[in-house]
Amino acid sequence: MQQPEGFASANSHLVYKLKKSIYGLKQAPRAWFSKLASSLISFGFKPTRCDTSLFVHATPKFITYILVYVNDIIITGSSTSAVQYVISKLHSLYPLKDLDTLHFFLGIEAKYTTTGALLLSQSKYITDILTKANMHNAKPIKTHLALGSKLHMDGTNAFSDPTLYKYVVGAQQYATIIRPDIAYAVNKLCQFMHNPLESHWKATNRVLRYLNGTIDHGLAFYPSQHLFITGYSDSDWADSFDMRFTSGFCVYLGNNLVSWLAKKQQSVSRSSTEVEFRSLAALVAEIKWLQSLLTELHNVQTKPPLLWCDNQGAVMITANPVLHSKSKHFELDLWFVREKAANGEIIVKHIPSQFQVADLLTKAPSSNTFLSLRPKLNVHQLPTLSLQGDVKDRGK
Repeated sequence: MQQPEGFASANSHLVYKLKKSIYGLKQAPRAWFSKLASSLISFGFKPTRCDTSLFVHATPKFITYILVYVNDIIITGSSTSAVQYVISKLHSLYPLKDLDTLHFFLGIEAKYTTTGALLLSQSKYITDILTKANMHNAKPIKTHLALGSKLHMDGTNAFSDPTLYKYVVGAQQYATIIRPDIAYAVNKLCQFMHNPLESHWKATNRVLRYLNGTIDHGLAFYPSQHLFITGYSDSDWADSFDMRFTSGFCVYLGNNLVSWLAKKQQSVSRSSTEVEFRSLAALVAEIKWLQSLLTELHNVQTKPPLLWCDNQGAVMITANPVLHSKSKHFELDLWFVREKAANGEIIVKHIPSQFQVADLLTKAPSSNTFLSLRPKLNVHQLPTLSLQGDVKDRGK
């Protein structure tokens, strides 16, 4: 503790007596992060510009990563001895508990297989949601939304317990961190937080029933032979009560899904081509951020990212240098994507709609389509097997 600035006292060693714990103050997390960051920097780590909570220490012999969320920390690297050295250094400065191999972090469970695969799930978290909503004994269902489901601002009575609706939908929103298969449904339900209706609560219950049947599913990561970036972009059309359509994209690093989005567009689009192109521009922006992050992680990409879009008009506009009257009103997005394509930084190609993985992020398809596309988002049910070999060395 130090005396606050502007406080004058002859006894410079005196400080205020706290009547409230520092841990509970609003500035406590920031003060703690500043202290921890200064310690990590003294160890040789550097904070990344793309994510200030991620620190990297690279040498010719090894590389170490540290991810910080307040006082929860993940440490991993290419050398087990280097990881242990960092842990011992931190332990010399702060009270520290080493939990060994990563199994649980911020409500996310990590499970491993003998083949080297990693499954991130939220079984306990989803169970708590179901219990809170009294849906833990609900009959499971195959899909999260009915085919062609559309939600509106009117048509049914107001829901009797808006607080419960806000809790359940807000909790589902956190579940989308590793469950991209429910991202579209949760995005729609979140738009009615201010005035939920009975029809909205019915749709929420359907999502809960779906989660109850897939409670042990999670996002799978597999060893990949390459780390090239591939992206899929899509959007709905005339499927919103306010005519602001939904953009969706998913980004793969090698064979693994690392980023996805289901978000309502901020402006009204005047054509399906414009809708798709705005989704494509959002995907390009996300990929540029991911490329910057990979560069800071010392993983430089050697091939330009490959982007797939199921709209021929959007793909053609990407390469056409002519500015048509029908596209002048979204000129900013237009030139942003064109510049990247012209410089060879991205490659945009057309893909048939039946193979468009991002469809699950923009619409409610049939159960057969949903179940066929869900594994392509790497949402699987994997058995938890005992750790073997070098799986233990993947991180702590």
